[in-house]
Amino acid sequence: MIRVVLPPHLRGLAKAAHELELDVPGAPTLAGVLDALEERYPVLRGTIRDRATGTRRAFVRFYACEEDLSNEPPDSVLPEPVTAGREPLLIIGAMAGG
Repeated sequence: MIRVVLPPHLRGLAKAAHELELDVPGAPTLAGVLDALEERYPVLRGTIRDRATGTRRAFVRFYACEEDLSNEPPDSVLPEPVTAGREPLLIIGAMAGG
């Protein structure tokens, strides 16, 4: 069971709780978590990653265990505390501007 925390705007869109628990088949990778999240909440398709390319949207970041995982390959296995359910994967909406 992987714990996922969504930012408020995506939580509202999906009508989801602050923290979700997802079953991720196979190896617990970032891509696997996003696949499971989009399967459970189809309204989120295209909001976190581009529908055509599958790449992360520019203003979306992924954090776990106090590390930025945003630039890790999507097929890399998540940190052990996340896969064990002790720590959540955080999906954060980044900000820009001046």
